[in-house]
Amino acid sequence: MQVKIYKPSKTSMQSGLAKTKKWRLEYEKSSKKFIDPTMGWVGTEDTQGLVTIDFESKESAIKYAEGLGLTYKVEEQKNRKHIIRSGGYGENFSFKRKTAWTH
Repeated sequence: MQVKIYKPSKTSMQSGLAKTKKWRLEYEKSSKKFIDPTMGWVGTEDTQGLVTIDFESKESAIKYAEGLGLTYKVEEQKNRKHIIRSGGYGENFSFKRKTAWTH
């Protein structure tokens, strides 16, 4: 069975870095989802595809996958570049500003 090991990125609704420090092991989906004709709910026969496990380090996630004999692929996280201006956000409202503030 194939698993994916990655470090989750922050969601678009987050301003902080919570839940992005641990590594996650996630099983690949092996069957398609279907709509139950009676209730109209979405279901699947693949229970492993619903499992995610968090680890403190990439090495411990790899060791776990190798211990179970799983094939894995590691996706490295792309680090984003922080935009830091001199003066920061408060510079927009400074009295020493030489030009008019525009949107």
